[in-house]
Amino acid sequence: MKLILAVVQDQDSQHLMSALVEHNFRVTKLATTGGFLKSGNTTFMIGTEDIRVDKALQVIRDNCKSRDQLVTPVSPMGGAADSYIPYPVEIEVGGATVFVLPVEQFHQF
Repeated sequence: MKLILAVVQDQDSQHLMSALVEHNFRVTKLATTGGFLKSGNTTFMIGTEDIRVDKALQVIRDNCKSRDQLVTPVSPMGGAADSYIPYPVEIEVGGATVFVLPVEQFHQF
């Protein structure tokens, strides 16, 4: 048995949840916050048999797309903040960060 932890952007979470349920995966959804952009993420916990891991990864891949987004950098700490003019920067966001972990035991009460 495996535990899949998938961290996705909030924009993709509803589509992913629907697709996982449609493919008969049992999912727990957690609201999380990313450290880089300080924006909302959703972390999915998916417990599944070893033979279904590839299918779960394919569902995640199909429903979590990367996209470009303009962000304004935060002003630097200390130094000459008076002369700092933040310009929007285009970065790639989205997709999914996925961890697949072995499960030693599983209990459901």
